[in-house]
Amino acid sequence: MKIGKLGVFYFLDSLTAQQSADFARRVEELGYGALWYPEAIGRNSMVTAAWLLSQTDKLVVASGIANIFARDAQAAAGARHALNELSGGRYLLGLGVSHPPLVEAMRGHKFQKPLQRMREYLEKMKEATYQAPMPESSGEIVLGALGPKMTKLSGEMCDGAHPYNVTPEHTAKAREILGPDKKLYVEHKVLLETDAHKAREIGRKALDMYFGLVNYQKNWARLGFEAADWEKQSDRLVDAMVWWGDEESIRKRVDEHFEAGADHVCLQPLGDNPLKTLEVLAPGTGGDKEDPLERGSLRR
Repeated sequence: MKIGKLGVFYFLDSLTAQQSADFARRVEELGYGALWYPEAIGRNSMVTAAWLLSQTDKLVVASGIANIFARDAQAAAGARHALNELSGGRYLLGLGVSHPPLVEAMRGHKFQKPLQRMREYLEKMKEATYQAPMPESSGEIVLGALGPKMTKLSGEMCDGAHPYNVTPEHTAKAREILGPDKKLYVEHKVLLETDAHKAREIGRKALDMYFGLVNYQKNWARLGFEAADWEKQSDRLVDAMVWWGDEESIRKRVDEHFEAGADHVCLQPLGDNPLKTLEVLAPGTGGDKEDPLERGSLRR
């Protein structure tokens, strides 16, 4: 897939359908290769993909991630083929096991043996029946992998991994597990703010939903952080998960992921003006163009 070196990660459920289309087109204009978005308790991931693909021309639309507890393997396989047929191979299926609160409390499933559950899901996807015209390319499949076992599975049964809330040190370990031939698409939060107090305040707000999730806590522990870091929301952890500063300093930090073995980094812009951040850090041109979302709620 033509995903490029830089992509964008954004919570599109915060936007109306029209605003999300405008946002996707602007991301495409700026030269980013892919637009990633999560799935939680808002829009169905596949519905979002269909809408964004219909509103763009060359942008890869990537689920980051589609919750495997939200649909069975047959439905996921069918959506993957259909979306790629409709878009000329521009849909990237990112799959993940999500987190216990979103699986059990929200959906009523049991969050047990996630690694085994993912392996069985992928096996069923391969066996799924699809009685419609096949696309020339069914795109790629990556897993939202944090731990070494899920990362290994990403390389064994998929095209690669899509880790979230990680450091370049994690990227290096993931590359070692995946080997040289698998894809490694990494998310990182960025903020154009040079005031440390303001930056960390914004960073803590963005990370608040993650501090209490066991999956992230376990991974942070593997990376050398301690319980006090997420319990007290330490500067150390916030600074590692949210790269803030001026354009030059952020670009240097993003390069650390590439140096560690990432193929692609999807930037999650924080702050009051996410599009401005994306314009400044864009791989292409377009920073002086009129903001198509001037009227929208991105200015919140």
